[in-house]
Amino acid sequence: MPSLKDLRLRISSVKSTKKITSAMKMVSAAKLRRAQEAAEAARPYAERMNRMMQNLAAGVEPSAEAPRLMTGTGKDQVHLIVLFTSDRGLCGAFNASVARSVRAKARELIAQGKTVKIFPVGRKGRDLLRSEFGGMIVDQRTNLGRKGVSFVEGDEVAQTLVSMFEKGEFDVCWAVFNRFQSAMTQIVTWQQVIPFSAPEAAEGAAETRVYEYEPSQEKILEALVPRNLSVQVFRFLLESQASEHGARMTAMDNATRNAGDMIDNLTLTYNRTRQAFITRELIEIISGAEAV
Repeated sequence: MPSLKDLRLRISSVKSTKKITSAMKMVSAAKLRRAQEAAEAARPYAERMNRMMQNLAAGVEPSAEAPRLMTGTGKDQVHLIVLFTSDRGLCGAFNASVARSVRAKARELIAQGKTVKIFPVGRKGRDLLRSEFGGMIVDQRTNLGRKGVSFVEGDEVAQTLVSMFEKGEFDVCWAVFNRFQSAMTQIVTWQQVIPFSAPEAAEGAAETRVYEYEPSQEKILEALVPRNLSVQVFRFLLESQASEHGARMTAMDNATRNAGDMIDNLTLTYNRTRQAFITRELIEIISGAEAV
């Protein structure tokens, strides 16, 4: 049975932990509101860009004039996976769910004889995959969005992907991120970004009108495809950050509740132990008085 001093120290330690988790929950809740608003504001623009790109691509025949970011290399051998995670932990299964999905996808591609390369955006994604896929990590980015996600950061990642593609380092590029749905729900989402492929949600909403373009559709696509990639990466960063704050708020709320329950249980144990010590001392005193 632990001593009263041990129980008092344990209760004090859990109370300190509860204060920390409660403060982290409040900070994440404050950040979540701004991040959620930014992510939801970016969705219509990004989805509309995809729909416009899909409409343009439908009228372009694969040719030497079509941009390679649209048509691809014609091969499907080397796959680059860009995963978006956080730089910090204490956010539940936010990072682990993305890493688990990447592991499954990478193993599936390797089993098919494909070459897999990994580009982690976020320290936790890199750390979670390093033990098994460390040799496949070709680049990484950390500390993005520390003061709020900016378009410049998304554009820098997108330009890196374009540069790698132009050097022939991969044939297909996938992006995987947590799509924010609510503070308690984040959905792991995959999207092929190179060569351009409209996400499933946008396929049914494709434009059916016929337009005349000046200059040609190929010229428009040549300028629009890299810009669309930057917009999509920016959106992935916003969705990931909102999901991170939501997951951390939920995790810290659960931790605070668990700490409260543990304090109650430890306090009950402390009172029972204290009562047992007092009762035993009284019995010893009474027994000694009777013996005299």
